[in-house]
Amino acid sequence: MTERTLDILDRPEVLGVLFHPRREAGVPRLGAGSHTVRLPVADGIHVGGKIFTSRPKAPVILYFHGNGEIASDYEAIAPLYTRLGLTLFVIDYRGYGVSDGSPTATALLADARASFAAAPGVMAERGVEAGPVFVMGRSLGSAAALEIVDTVQDGIAGLILESGFAHTFPLIERLGFIRLSEANEASDGFGNLDKIARCTLPTLIIHGERDFIIPISDGQDLYEASPAANKQILAVPGAGHNDLMLVGRKVYFEAIAQFCNRAAGQAGGGAEAGR
Repeated sequence: MTERTLDILDRPEVLGVLFHPRREAGVPRLGAGSHTVRLPVADGIHVGGKIFTSRPKAPVILYFHGNGEIASDYEAIAPLYTRLGLTLFVIDYRGYGVSDGSPTATALLADARASFAAAPGVMAERGVEAGPVFVMGRSLGSAAALEIVDTVQDGIAGLILESGFAHTFPLIERLGFIRLSEANEASDGFGNLDKIARCTLPTLIIHGERDFIIPISDGQDLYEASPAANKQILAVPGAGHNDLMLVGRKVYFEAIAQFCNRAAGQAGGGAEAGR
C-alpha cells in the first residue's frame, strides 16, 4: 500500500478550495426529537452535529455533508428521512456550525474516525435508541465516509455516497483552477478509489447525470471499483450537483430507504420504504 500524506491538500491555497466554513447563525430551531450535539474529536476540540430522531431502534445515517453546508441546513430536510423510519445524524467539520478549530484535510479524516467512535455515546446520552448505523457522505463528505469504512471493521451496516468524487486533484482543478502538477493521487490525494476498493459493505452510490462539479463518471468509477456483493448505483436524470435531492426526490429517498431495508432488515431494524 502506498504511503499517503495530505501535505499538499493542507496547503492554504488548496484548503481555500476544499472548504467554505460557515458558523451557526443565531439559536438553532429544533423540533421534538432533535438534538444539537458536540462530539470530542481531539484534545480540547469538538465538532458539532445534529441528530434528528425517528422511531426507537431506527437505522441511523451518520451523514457528512458538502463543503459549503452546515448541519443546521438539514433541519428542513430531516423530516424526509425520519418519516421513512431513518434517524439522521449530521456531523459538521472543524470551523463549521458550532465546531471548534479550522478545517484541514488531515482533520477531516481524523475527525471522521473520532466522530464515528464518539457517536454511540453521544446518542445514548440523548436517549436515542440507535439501530444499525450507515455512513453517508455527500460531495466532500464522501472522503470522510470512505475514511471511516476503510478504518473501522465493525459496527457499520452500509455505505451511501451522494455525488462522491473518485479523483482528488481533477476536482481541485475544476473548483479552484489550481494545477498541482507534482501531486499524485496514490500518495497525496484522499484515496477514495483505493478505499472503496477495500470496502465489501453494502454500498449505494447516488449521482446526478448533469453534475458538472463532480461528473457522474466519478460515481461510475467508484461503483466499478467497489468489490461489494450488494452494491447499487442510482443515476438521476436531469440532476446536477446541488439539486440532486430536489430533482430526484422520490427515487432518491426510495433508493435510500430500500437500501437500508435490505442491509438492516436481518436485524429487524429496517426503514419504512414508500411511507
